[in-house]
Amino acid sequence: MVTFIIVAVIVVILLVLVIGIYNRLVSLRQNVHQGVADIDAQLRQRHDLIPNLVNTVQGYATHETDTLESVIAARNQAASGPVSSNDEAALRVALDKLLALGEAYPDLKASANFQELQRELADVEDKLAAARRALNAAVSRYNTGRESFPAVLFAASLGFQEADFHRLDDSEKGVVDQVPEVAF
Repeated sequence: MVTFIIVAVIVVILLVLVIGIYNRLVSLRQNVHQGVADIDAQLRQRHDLIPNLVNTVQGYATHETDTLESVIAARNQAASGPVSSNDEAALRVALDKLLALGEAYPDLKASANFQELQRELADVEDKLAAARRALNAAVSRYNTGRESFPAVLFAASLGFQEADFHRLDDSEKGVVDQVPEVAF
């Protein structure tokens, strides 16, 4: 009878331990999902700003149709379907070309609408970078929690797979690694 009570207490302790590990991993995994959703929200906000920016530039630079069409095409490609870093990198390059038109057209550069849209776009880019950092931190906490003892004994069997960090792919590295050219 004493042996049965000892075994029952050990089983209850293990059960409570596994439930605690499970709940903690669920919470950590939700933080990772939230980080991905935050990045998606910032990308949507970026995609929503682009038509306004294009319309503002069209009023000043009507003969720059190639640049405007490339921005619109890159935005539509990036906004449709799953998030692809190749699409986002192409959009970033097209946006850089569009923003460079501000240098070529002094009236456009002085436009309050253009300046406000530029500020909003810079703000979205900052928020996007922060969301990526937050996602990587959440992934780190999740993976650490999943691989820590005693969670490592149960995590895989409970369905908790390793999460991936947000990484730049080769196309983004080519854009991000370049030193910006500044001309006065």
